[in-house]
Amino acid sequence: MFDELGTKLDGALKKLRQRGVLTEPMIKEGLREVRRVLLEADVNFQVTRDFLRRVQERALGEQVLKAVSPGQQIVKIVHDELAHLFGEGRPTLERGPSSPTVVLMVGLQGAGKTTTAAKLARRLGRDGRTPMLAACDLQRPAAIEQLRTLGEQIGAEVYAGEFGGDPVAAATQAVAQAKASKHQLLIIDTAGRLQIDDALMDELTHVRDAVGPTEILLVADAMTGQEAVTIAQGFDETLGITGIVMTKMDGDARGGAALSIRGVTGKPIKFLGVGEGIDDLDTADPERLAGRILQMGDVVGLVERAQVAIDEEEQAELQEKVLGKGRFTLEDFLVAMRQVQKMGPLDQLMKLIPGMGRMKIPTQNLDPKRFRHVEAIILSMTPEERRNPKILNGSRRARIAKGSGRPVAEVNRLLKQFKEMEKFMKQMKGMMGGAGGGMPDLPGMPFGR
Repeated sequence: MFDELGTKLDGALKKLRQRGVLTEPMIKEGLREVRRVLLEADVNFQVTRDFLRRVQERALGEQVLKAVSPGQQIVKIVHDELAHLFGEGRPTLERGPSSPTVVLMVGLQGAGKTTTAAKLARRLGRDGRTPMLAACDLQRPAAIEQLRTLGEQIGAEVYAGEFGGDPVAAATQAVAQAKASKHQLLIIDTAGRLQIDDALMDELTHVRDAVGPTEILLVADAMTGQEAVTIAQGFDETLGITGIVMTKMDGDARGGAALSIRGVTGKPIKFLGVGEGIDDLDTADPERLAGRILQMGDVVGLVERAQVAIDEEEQAELQEKVLGKGRFTLEDFLVAMRQVQKMGPLDQLMKLIPGMGRMKIPTQNLDPKRFRHVEAIILSMTPEERRNPKILNGSRRARIAKGSGRPVAEVNRLLKQFKEMEKFMKQMKGMMGGAGGGMPDLPGMPFGR
């Protein structure tokens, strides 16, 4: 997400960061490079121009030119203005005056409305609300079945209209059922088309008028670039959308649409789809997004992923083993590694850690296959070998290599890593006096040597 934009923008600002003194010509030259980067990233021309005007006005102020570190001041200004592009404050979903709060999901076919509806129900369900899903895309039987399947997966009730039926009647009945079953939230999935047309907009307008949604969220595909901005304008003019969910952000390295869409429509991006998993929906927090673009990391985002993915009882048991009893085994190593895997692709996690975005880590060390290889090696060991790796002589290592389908050198490398991790855990126990104080960050990563 924003990989290409972040790398190029960091390069454009690098010269300014390294200068001890900045003059007006230097600032203007640096901002010309920033302008080029933004336009290459497919950011709307008017949005780019307004952004650079605000940055330049602040950057040419006397406070910056005379600052102890003017280059860092410029980066701070760019960060603040990038955050401003995404909106003011952390976006939230409004609650209706009475239950259920109705959220209407709209967008073109293929943007990911159905999956996003389920992801949103999952996320809000974790926040304590009781969600219900309504399948009102009655033009495609696959959409109805898909929402039913997703509802089962997340444990949410699904009201489904009949294929070929009236979506307005289905949406109205869904609201009545949500009230009767005392659900606090109703998320309605609607039909899309391959392009905006009058029939689609008429249908959505009738559904909107029938159910009176508190939120109308446009689901827009980030991969379509500036076309997503045009689509957002069309839906807003007809329906009056209240917010936007950008999907497929994990495949959009440039990020031009995400940076442009609020500036053009005035509507905030509320959520970002960052993967195919049911938990891969992030809040579009402006400050954190600006930090990601400028490769400053996102610690809050990392913590949120950990809270969702990591089993608390499993983590507490692992912590007690390591910091309480001072014993760390290959079984514990495997548990820790699986916890990291649940949090998402390793290359994404690394970018959330401050400072890691600029580090050149070999891509093969971030390959998800490395996790699977390590897992295969450990699972090829007997329980006794996992608990006591010291007994792993040459013949045992050869057997493990054969059983896992990996070379002996890889088995040796894993055992070397494990010894280093074991030493680190003992040091942690010593520093904490044997008391639990939290596991070290991201244990068990198979980076290789």
